[in-house]
Amino acid sequence: MAQLAKAETATLEAHWQGLDERPDYALLRPAETGLVMVRGRISGTGAPFNMGEITMTRCAIRLADGPVGFGHVAGRDRRHAELAAIFDAMLQHPRWQALNSDLIDRLAKSRADRRQAEQAEIAATRVDFFTLVRGE
Repeated sequence: MAQLAKAETATLEAHWQGLDERPDYALLRPAETGLVMVRGRISGTGAPFNMGEITMTRCAIRLADGPVGFGHVAGRDRRHAELAAIFDAMLQHPRWQALNSDLIDRLAKSRADRRQAEQAEIAATRVDFFTLVRGE
C-alpha cells in the first residue's frame, strides 16, 4: 500500500492503461477528501503529540469477482486514490499476483533511485566545519 500511495498518479495511470485486460469494479466508497491528524514523536521514541492535520483522499472498490481494495493517499488526487484501491484489490486476487513484481517492485525501485539521487545531491552541498586550536 505504501508504494501505491506514494507513487505518482501518472505512473499508476500508465500502468492501468497498459494492462491487456482491466478488471471490472464497482465503487463501494467513491473517492472523498478529508483531514487526518498527523502524530509525531520527539526522537522517534518520546511521547506522541499531535503535529497537525493533512489532507487525505480515500476510496474503496470491489472487483467484479470479489476482492475489496482500499486506497488512502495524501493530498486531493481522487484518481490516485481510486487507482490505489483498484491495484490493492487486484493484488489480493491470485490471477493478478504478477503485479507484485511488475508494478510494486518497479515502484519501490523507482522510489529508491529517486531517494538515492536526492541524497547524492544533498551530500554534494555538505559543508564540514572544524575548529582550529591555538597553542596558548
